[in-house]
Amino acid sequence: MSIKNRADFIRRFNLHPHAPVTRRVDEPLRKRLRPAAVLIPLIERPHGLSLILTQRSAKLRQHAGQISFPGGRYEHHDRNLLTTALRETEEEIGLPRQQVEVIGRLQDYPVLSNFMIRPYVGFVQPQQALVAEAGEVAEIFEVPLADILDLNNHYAYRIKKFIYDRVYFIPWQHRNIWGATAGILRELAEQLQPEARHKVRPLN
Repeated sequence: MSIKNRADFIRRFNLHPHAPVTRRVDEPLRKRLRPAAVLIPLIERPHGLSLILTQRSAKLRQHAGQISFPGGRYEHHDRNLLTTALRETEEEIGLPRQQVEVIGRLQDYPVLSNFMIRPYVGFVQPQQALVAEAGEVAEIFEVPLADILDLNNHYAYRIKKFIYDRVYFIPWQHRNIWGATAGILRELAEQLQPEARHKVRPLN
């Protein structure tokens, strides 16, 4: 399935919600989860839509070097989780919130680092070069959305006794997108093309 521009994306995103995803979150785990939010930033390019991602600094204590969305934990001064996502995006990649048009969100995504992540989807129009916050972000880069939506690029490793029954991997060039980032991108792909929800290439 090809999504060529912003209008096409919004049409698919709004018209085809998929069924809720089952999470195995027991009550002790639920009580430990702290709220967090990320932004899935989309940008229009001559070749089509692209997705902005970051590579986390290798110096971080958690998830060092992993591919991620801009975002982070909820702070008490944030009005809501959308404020969290926009604030963290501005801090991490230098994108002012006024240059983000949020169009919706995906389901909350629990992770074993004890966060419940709320992913927001938005179109961005940077008026300046993006700047990585050196303490958290090693690199900012773009991936064509078509590559992310191509389920032939999605791999899954099946696991037992976890929040999910599989961990997703999306290789792209010399990078490997995996963990929560790949899981959220998988849900975005299914939101846009629910007819392909069960298509996945197993690693085991």
